[in-house]
Amino acid sequence: MSGGAEDDFGAFVAARATTLLRVAHLACGDRAEAEDLLQTALERTYRNWHKVRHDSPEPYVRRVIVNTAISRARRRAILRMIPMRALPDTPARSDDVDLREVLMDALRALPPRQRAVVVLRYWEDLSEHQTAQVLGCAVGTVKSQCSKALAKLRTALGEESVEGVIGHGRA
Repeated sequence: MSGGAEDDFGAFVAARATTLLRVAHLACGDRAEAEDLLQTALERTYRNWHKVRHDSPEPYVRRVIVNTAISRARRRAILRMIPMRALPDTPARSDDVDLREVLMDALRALPPRQRAVVVLRYWEDLSEHQTAQVLGCAVGTVKSQCSKALAKLRTALGEESVEGVIGHGRA
């Protein structure tokens, strides 16, 4: 990569890393995994910088984050189906549960694609069309996945909580 292109990439990362880390964290629900997701996305973006730098590179990075999160979630689901000799240790839950933790638990319980739609639509405030572009699917798919996700969140959190959280997320 030439010096100018490398400088452009560095400037992009410096300007958008915090936002992209937030997207990654919301997509996977774990800070350490979010850092890994972002690192993977930035590495793939760096390799293709000559193609994406002239367009808006942020949607490309978001798409890599979401696709990688979905892929990792599928891999973990498959590994859960494989029997183990001994059960893994599970961390103890904190008794001090605030709304953020409850919401993160509810988001983690969503299937990866639905979680991605909720994160992109309500945290990133993307339109249905923009979300469809990031996910590489039809607008109708975004609408149906969003509807299903919100129904699951309403069931898990209660109607008033979901509307309050979504209202604050858009503000």
